[in-house]
Amino acid sequence: MRVVRFENIDELKRLLRQARVDPYGIEIMAPKAVSFVIQIDSISGIAANILKQEMLSIGADAAVSRGTLTGKDKFTACLLMANLSQYSRLCEKLKLQPFGLGALGLDLAEKLFNLQKSNFILELGRKKLKLGKACAIMGVLNLTPDSFSGDGLYQGARCKLQSTNIAEIAAKLVKDGADILDIGGESTRPGAARVSAKEEIRRVIPAIKAISGKIKIPVSIDTTKPEVAEAALDNGAVIINDISGLRNRRMARLAAKYKAAVVIMHMKGTPKNMQELAQYGSLIDEVAGSLKRSIKQAQDAGIGNNKIIVDPGIGFAKTFEHNLQLLKNLAEFKSLGLPILVGASRKAFIGRILGNQPQERIFGTVASCVEAYRNGANIVRVHDVKQVRQALDVSEQVRNI
Repeated sequence: MRVVRFENIDELKRLLRQARVDPYGIEIMAPKAVSFVIQIDSISGIAANILKQEMLSIGADAAVSRGTLTGKDKFTACLLMANLSQYSRLCEKLKLQPFGLGALGLDLAEKLFNLQKSNFILELGRKKLKLGKACAIMGVLNLTPDSFSGDGLYQGARCKLQSTNIAEIAAKLVKDGADILDIGGESTRPGAARVSAKEEIRRVIPAIKAISGKIKIPVSIDTTKPEVAEAALDNGAVIINDISGLRNRRMARLAAKYKAAVVIMHMKGTPKNMQELAQYGSLIDEVAGSLKRSIKQAQDAGIGNNKIIVDPGIGFAKTFEHNLQLLKNLAEFKSLGLPILVGASRKAFIGRILGNQPQERIFGTVASCVEAYRNGANIVRVHDVKQVRQALDVSEQVRNI
């Protein structure tokens, strides 16, 4: 006899098949073994009492404040505790209830459906990237003179490109295991000053032209400026990696026009002032809420879900503690129903833990990426592609055995 652990409902179904359970029985029993605790930050006392009674009626439970049960509290936080089978029955029952419970049931059903998604197919230009058991890698190619990580390929007062062949660097990243190549021409480190669109284009377009058609993986342009994104898309890029989360509405329309994919990241303010804005009442809720609004904006512009990636923005308007919370609770963003990208590579929170400089943070980056993958990341954005790929290969084998 042993206690069985499983990562998701698909893995549980595999265990049931190994036990020779009837296929019909598997579909009935599997949802009974997958449980979730759902937290509702605030709900009216009246609705909470009805919700608790409905939960009890299906053999589950809901935790509410003592004052809610006595009628003293007008509003309460609420924790729902049930398995997938019970939640499915609850959502049906809530359709008939007043006080906003019908809408709550619809939202709950959507979140639970999204949480069970384990596979995605991204359409990236002419290529498709399958995400699921394996974690994809976005390799970083910085065309900046002031990158925090010390790997920028521009140098000197006039910001001239180093003589190193861009195509060779790109080819090495592909050989090391990159699935996407992300090219950026403006530093986004905390406190960084902005550069003009003209200067950013001058930095990135020659590089994109140099590798276009020479590498077999999709190219992403890391920019917040529609002018830069359009120039990049005209020269072979198929993804817009926008750290501002499509704040400029032209960006979403541009992506739709070119049928480009987008990475929507969460950030407050700009790189120059973002760390002054790193304050949250509820970090996960606020980041998820912001991402959801940006996703709606992308969808309204005509961008399909098979072209949208979300990024909670580690290091962008986040404190040391915030970054650790995001990594620890990353799985909660699966409720958005879209692939999750995490960019923790060489960042300051790793340096604070290890007490070292960006170029010395390879092992810390590897650990962060493995942790991100275990907690739900589908893509990691990294400088040290080879080392991270090797670590993920081992983690994937253990997880998927």
